[in-house]
Amino acid sequence: MKKKLVISTGAGMSAESGISTFRDSGGLWEKYPVMDVASADGFARNPELVHEFYNARRRDLLKAEPNAGHKGLVELEKHFDTYIITQNVDDLHERAGSGNVLHLHGELMKVRAIDDETKVYRLEPGALETTPSTVIDGHRVRPHIVFFQEAVPNIEPAIELVQQADIFVVIGTSLNVYPAAGLLHYVRRGVPVYYIDPHPASVPDGVTVLKMGASEGVKKLAEILLNEE
Repeated sequence: MKKKLVISTGAGMSAESGISTFRDSGGLWEKYPVMDVASADGFARNPELVHEFYNARRRDLLKAEPNAGHKGLVELEKHFDTYIITQNVDDLHERAGSGNVLHLHGELMKVRAIDDETKVYRLEPGALETTPSTVIDGHRVRPHIVFFQEAVPNIEPAIELVQQADIFVVIGTSLNVYPAAGLLHYVRRGVPVYYIDPHPASVPDGVTVLKMGASEGVKKLAEILLNEE
């Protein structure tokens, strides 16, 4: 029976693919006031600006490709029962071929009905631009993104996955964004934990830190885990 490998990924996972991080120096929050483009209040105040911001993010994503880190996680599925919990709204894990991906903060290539959040629509290639007047199946839509000031619907399923993990890995995150950063606290005692980041945050004793980017770190992780099998 394969061990359950649960991996939590953040912006650093996609940085090598050319996706701008939000919090790093030169990141998107230096260019756009965060509460204008990524908060519930901002969307209520100026939905046109928010639509334009995520239209631009989709255009950027179309130019990006999964990197060696994304592909390395797919390879691990051959050896482990692998689940990915991602803070990223891009679809690079899926495009690389990962089979079990849980998005905490929403999905860039999807929109949802403003009047019924259960109605979620994947945007079709060639029709990725939305505006406040965009209507799908009779519904005005908004980005399928968890804005600041909104609850994170998938945090409970994420916690359950972490509690079941035989191995837990964190890749490319500052460990400053809650509730995602709190997942580390749900790992069962004795479960090995690895943290891959070129600029790692402080972590509890017992966490193995690999001070590397995602691609190099995933390669090293695979060497460690497969040698222990």
